[in-house]
Amino acid sequence: MFINEKIFRKYDIRGIVGTDLTRELTVALGRAFAIYLKEIKPNAKAVSIGRDVRESSPMFAEGLAEGITGEGITVYNLGACPTPHQYFSIHHLNLDGGIMVTGSHNSTEFNGFKISVGKGTIHGEAIQKIKEIILRALPSNSRKGTRPFEPIIKDILSPYKNFMLEKFAYLNDKKYSRLKIVIDAGNGVGGLAAPQILENIGCEVIPLYCEPDGRFPNHHPDPTVIENIADLIKTVKDTNADIGIGYDGDADRIGVVDSDGSIIWGDQLMIILSRSILKKKNGATIIGDVKCSQILFDEIKTLGGTGIMWKTGHSLIKEKMKETGAILAGEFSGHIFIADEYFGYDDAIYTTIRLIEIMKTTGLNIKELLSGIPQLFYTPEIRIDCPDDKKSDVIKNMSSAFKDFQTCDIDGIRVIFEKGWGLIRASNTQPAIIMRVEASDEESLNQYREIILRALPSNTRKGSKTL
Repeated sequence: MFINEKIFRKYDIRGIVGTDLTRELTVALGRAFAIYLKEIKPNAKAVSIGRDVRESSPMFAEGLAEGITGEGITVYNLGACPTPHQYFSIHHLNLDGGIMVTGSHNSTEFNGFKISVGKGTIHGEAIQKIKEIILRALPSNSRKGTRPFEPIIKDILSPYKNFMLEKFAYLNDKKYSRLKIVIDAGNGVGGLAAPQILENIGCEVIPLYCEPDGRFPNHHPDPTVIENIADLIKTVKDTNADIGIGYDGDADRIGVVDSDGSIIWGDQLMIILSRSILKKKNGATIIGDVKCSQILFDEIKTLGGTGIMWKTGHSLIKEKMKETGAILAGEFSGHIFIADEYFGYDDAIYTTIRLIEIMKTTGLNIKELLSGIPQLFYTPEIRIDCPDDKKSDVIKNMSSAFKDFQTCDIDGIRVIFEKGWGLIRASNTQPAIIMRVEASDEESLNQYREIILRALPSNTRKGSKTL
């Protein structure tokens, strides 16, 4: 069996279907996961498998189940569901871990696996350990005399919906305004749950591409790319909606536009959530990734909280939340982690509900909820194509170009300028380098962007794309 070791990334396993990922590989991955799980949790008995709606996902979920059950661990088959539903199943069913089959926001030729041991997703050395177990070419009869048994089909959509409605049904009371909300699920799995829940908490929902279709026929399921939310912006404006919400393919990443169609980035959502949460939990710790605006960290401090800048990556942030006791965390890219009255993993549907709750209970719109925030000039994420085997070295070699500036090397290089900052880092999920720049005026923004671009190798610069 051919194994491309590059698919074992920093916080998930991801590759090209049919080339890197095959059913044979998923059976081996299932067995390796079960073996690793029993090393960490010797009494492990049951896990769950969820999947997105990519055409290859059912086959890969079946392969995983065959490998896991062949090692004597029960599998709950959740079928097609959002990634946060698979995380929810671990808590709801008190499981020992699980795997989500998803290519997330990547294009259709990709798929992948997000792996949980206990209630946390693994990364780094743990993923490499699973790779090593596979590479040992374990004999197929490691559990001689046993046969894989059938996974148990389990509905997780209904318990998830019921959980949310028990907490938020009060928002359907007539004393709160009925908000009009456009939901663009990008033909991913978010459409399986979000519209129904929001309707039941007093929203008029206008569904946009909420029919699951793993070919993603309308647009790529990544709401952080401006061209992918063009229809969302238009629909919000055309229908005079209060807010527009976009989800990525597995609904753990959120994109938001306000009633004017203006994009509200992840760090701005974090400001809205921080203002709400720190009112009742003063002094709490809140984490933002290195791509977040300095305004977020300044605002957290002003509100009496403790702000921490940390690495990008869902597993890395969840681990840091556990270490610091953080109550909220988020990435500029729209992964939001709420531990305030919730489980602390990235759930775009739950984040939507919390935003709606704030809007309903305060009577304020998104712009009003962001009042007092200084106007800055900033780029979205700029992706610069770069091979996986070269991107880390490119970043390392750039460090000398910024020796005259203060820098932060938590994740890539964040360069501190007089009137702003710029970031350059290697993507952990794509063959690309990510750049972002922020400044107090447009002239400085362009100047800082050029400083970083000039530090890149000339052949790399040509591949830049604004996300």
